[in-house]
Order: sequence, then C-alpha cells, then structure tokens
Amino acid sequence: MPGKNVVVGLDLGTSSIVAAAAKVKSGGQLDIVGVGKAESLGMRKGTIVDIEKTAGAVQKAVEEAERMSGCEIDRVIAGITGPHISSMNNHGVVAVSNERNEITPEDVQRALQAAKVVALSQDKRIIHILPRQYIVDGFDGISDPVGMFGNRLEVETSIIVGAKASIQNTLKSIEKTGLKVEALVLNALAASEAVLQNAEKELGTVLVDIGAGTTEIAIFREGSLVYAAVIPIGGDHITSDLAVGLRTPIAQAEQVKIEEGCVLTDLMPDDKYIEIPSVGGQEVRKVSRRMLSSIIEPRVEEILIMIKEKIKSSGCSDVLPGGVVITGGSASLQGLAQLAEEILELPVRIGTPQNVGGLV
Repeated sequence: MPGKNVVVGLDLGTSSIVAAAAKVKSGGQLDIVGVGKAESLGMRKGTIVDIEKTAGAVQKAVEEAERMSGCEIDRVIAGITGPHISSMNNHGVVAVSNERNEITPEDVQRALQAAKVVALSQDKRIIHILPRQYIVDGFDGISDPVGMFGNRLEVETSIIVGAKASIQNTLKSIEKTGLKVEALVLNALAASEAVLQNAEKELGTVLVDIGAGTTEIAIFREGSLVYAAVIPIGGDHITSDLAVGLRTPIAQAEQVKIEEGCVLTDLMPDDKYIEIPSVGGQEVRKVSRRMLSSIIEPRVEEILIMIKEKIKSSGCSDVLPGGVVITGGSASLQGLAQLAEEILELPVRIGTPQNVGGLV
C-alpha cells in the first residue's frame, strides 16, 4: 500500500460491510482518509452464509475506500464475530532459559505457547491469546517481565476461540478479492480500543456492542480482556418486530427505528404521531410514538436480560465498578442507557470512538 502508516480495517457486519483506511499519527491518533460501505447480502447473524456474495460486498466496500483515500488497498485487518465465539482462561509456565536468569522476549513467547496448549475440539480454532498478567517467581501483577530476573515465568491468559469453519469462510471471502488478511481481530476487542478509556479497563467494565445480527459482550479487568461472548440477536430483530407490528416494509421499519425509536414507553406521549406506509405503499397510517416504543421496549429488554445472564455467567458481575459501555448501531436508541441501568443494575454510558479524526 502506498503511503506510510496507513492501516485498513474491514468490518463484515450482518447489515453492511465497511472498509476504513486510516493514517496512524503520533500518540495513536487515527485520521480516517477513506471509507467504503456495501450492503451485506451474504451474512446472517454474524456468520457467512454465501461466500460469493460476501466477497462481492467486500470488493465493493474496498474499492470505494480506495477511491476516497487515493490509496491502493491490498491488505486488511478484518474483524470477526458470530455466536461461535467463546472465551476461556488458561495458565502457562516455563523455566527462564537465560543463564543469568534474565527474562527475554523468547521466554515470554514460550510462556504464551505453553498457555496455548488447551483441549479444543477439532472444529475450533484459537483467534487470540491475550496475556492478563505475568508472574515471576511467585510475584504477580507484572505487565511486562522482559528484563526482569527470575527462575520461573508464568502467564495468565484469556483465549478467544471460534469455529474453524466460520474463520476459514471469513478468510476465503476476503482473499477471493485478492486481498491479504494481515490479522483477524475480535470485533469487541477492536471496539474496546475505540470507545473504552484505560481507567475503565483497569476498574472493571463491560463493553456491549449491539450490531445488526449479533450483540457482543467483552469484560475487562485490570486492563485486560477476561471474558468474551456473542449472542445471536441484535438490531435487526428490533426492526423485524417493527415491520410486523406496524405492517410496514423492513426498510421503512429500519428508518423509523433510527429516526423515532425509543426504548422506554413511559417517555412517549400519546399525542405525538408519525406516518407509516403500509406494505405495498398503498396506504399511509398514523401511528403514535408511544405505540412504536411499546414494540421496541420488549425486544430491547430481552437483549438486556440476555446480556445480564452472560455477565453473571462470567463470574465477574461483582467487580465491575466501571459499569457498562454500550456501542453499535442500536446504541443511539432514545432511553437505552436508562433502561440498561435498570435491568443490568450497573452504571451505563453510550460509547463513541475516541482518538479518531479525519472523515468521522
């Protein structure tokens, strides 16, 4: 790729595929120089169901990003999600190999490789091995042991696992366009870099990314990811409920959700109406915003209850003073933070990208 310090991210979402090219500035600041977007016709609930259609959408999004940025894109960092994603914790131990007992980067890599030895079924593959802390001769809480002296090096890790077939389908869909995949990154992990503050990661915080077909959950403590999960429900389910309840096309239901959606019925007066076209466009009806909210609220409650169950199953629910940060396409729904606080029983804020400039 021409131009120094340019990275390209590719998000394969259920509703759209987006490519973003950015220049990396000092201090980690990103300047977006090109964005491309294409309708995602080969994805369902975060999983590829048609490789050819997905590849076509990837090519279209990347070409649009190329035109806008003026850069030729030949490699990308791709996000991955889906209900096949899970996480586990593991421990690795090695003896320090240096005769002077000084820990080297090679020792760290050996410890991480030792932690990689886990019992996985043949249909699973490791996506990330993320160190949570290092322990040198029994002294824990070490973030970087290189250069320290000791006899025994241990590492505690979070391991992100996905279905091998889903990962291979993702790679094939991208590589069919001639692009090289530099790395696969869990979407929630990438989102955390954009919307979470370092202090939140240290305290203990839940990131919730509500996409179109999936909702991703990632829990951080002491600066590291300790739990990740994906539930196969998202904003498209809200849209579908509206389409059925209002007897209107999906596209119109999506527009109404974005422009008028509210998750708290009690916030909506009875005397405010919006016009809704019927299926076929033959009739336009007036519907109160209160009725609109009465359709949205139960589905959002369901999503939040599922999120609460995942947080509880993580074993971290009692140590999350940083609360919950919600991002994603449905995060802008009016009243979402308030309803989430009531159901999750944690402080909630809506997350927006930080340290990003340029076209955004």
